[in-house]
Amino acid sequence: MTTSDNRIVLTIEEAAQRLGIGRTTMYALIKAGQIRTVTIGRLRRVPTFCLDEYVRSLLNGPTPLDHAA
Repeated sequence: MTTSDNRIVLTIEEAAQRLGIGRTTMYALIKAGQIRTVTIGRLRRVPTFCLDEYVRSLLNGPTPLDHAA
C-alpha cells in the first residue's frame, strides 16, 4: 500500500494537509505562483519537492521580528 509519504506528487488537498493549511489557501498559493504544480493528463498535482521549496522560501524571507521596533 502506498502512502502520501512515499509519493512524489500529491493532490491539492493532500499537499494542503501536509502543510497544515486549508484547501482554499493552497489554491491561492498556487494561483499566486508561490507553489508550483504539474499537470499529468487532466490532473493537477503538487510535486513534494515544490512544497519543500515553498517552505524554504518562507525561511529565507523576512520574519515578523525583522519589522519589530
